Amino acid sequence: MPSTSPPLLAAAPAHYENFPVASWLCPPRLRPPIAAIYAFARTADDIADEGDAEPAARLDALQAFRADLAAAARGGAPSARWPEVFGPLAHSMREFALPENLLADLLSAFMQDIAKTRDRAGYADRAELLDYCRRSANPVGRLLLHLYGVADARSLARSDAICSALQLINFWQDLSVDLPRGRRYLPQDDCRAHGLSTGDFDTFAPLGRSAPPGQAIALVASQVAWARALMREGAPLVHRLPGRAGWELRLVVQGGSRILDKIEALGCDSFSTRPTIGRADAPLLAWRALRMRRQSAA
Repeated sequence: MPSTSPPLLAAAPAHYENFPVASWLCPPRLRPPIAAIYAFARTADDIADEGDAEPAARLDALQAFRADLAAAARGGAPSARWPEVFGPLAHSMREFALPENLLADLLSAFMQDIAKTRDRAGYADRAELLDYCRRSANPVGRLLLHLYGVADARSLARSDAICSALQLINFWQDLSVDLPRGRRYLPQDDCRAHGLSTGDFDTFAPLGRSAPPGQAIALVASQVAWARALMREGAPLVHRLPGRAGWELRLVVQGGSRILDKIEALGCDSFSTRPTIGRADAPLLAWRALRMRRQSAA
C-alpha cells in the first residue's frame, strides 16, 4: 500500500513515509479516526511483510486480524492480541460509521502479497496490478472521503486514480528493496514488450551482479509515465475537498509526483537506489501545492 507515523507495535520497525499521516493539516476532529485507520493498515502490512514468520503463520495471523475486524464492526469484543489497533478502530467505526468492507479489502491485498511472494509470481498485466491497487490503496482514499462527507462518483474515481498512482509510485520507488525479497510488481506483459522476463531481474542490481540493461531502464520509464498519468487524472480532487483536507491532499499529490521526478533524475534506475523525500524537498512541495491553487483560480 501506498506509505500512507510512528511504529504501532513495540516490536514493529520504524517506517519511512512518503506522505503525512493525520498531520496538523487534517481537521482536528478527524485526526483520531485517520490515525486508527493508519494503525490498522500499517499493523496488518507489518504482519504480512516484517519479521521471520513463515507464510502460513502470516496468513493465520491475518485471518485472526480479520476476525477481530469483524468483531469490532459488530460491537463485539476483539481478541486481546492487538488492543492498540482495535480499541481506537472500534470507537472510530462506531462514531464515523467506517465501512468494514473497505478495511477488509486491505487485508485481502496483504494476503495476496504473501501468496505472490511465496510463489514468486508476478502480475500478468496492468489490469491485474490495478486490481491489487483497488484493494491495497484505493480503500484508504475512499475511507478518507467518507470522513470528509464526499461521496459523488467523480470524486471517488479521482480518489481511486490518486491512490492507485501512489501505490504504483511506491512500487517503482522500492524496486531495489522488493526484487531481492521476491516481490515482483512490474507487469509481465510490459516486461515482455521490453524484451525482458521476470528471471532477468535476478541478474542485475540491486543484487550487485551488473548494471541494469537499457531495456530495464526503458521499462521503468514506461511505468513512471503510467503512474504520472494516473496522478494527473486524479489531481483535480484537491479542489473538491475543503480547507485543510484539500491542502493535505495537494501535498500528497505533489509528494508522489516528486518521487517520480527523483526516479527520472536517477535515469530511471531505481533498481540500484531508492529515492526518498526529505526536508530539503519541503519548499518545492509547498510551492507546487500553492501553484495548484493558483491554477484552479485561473
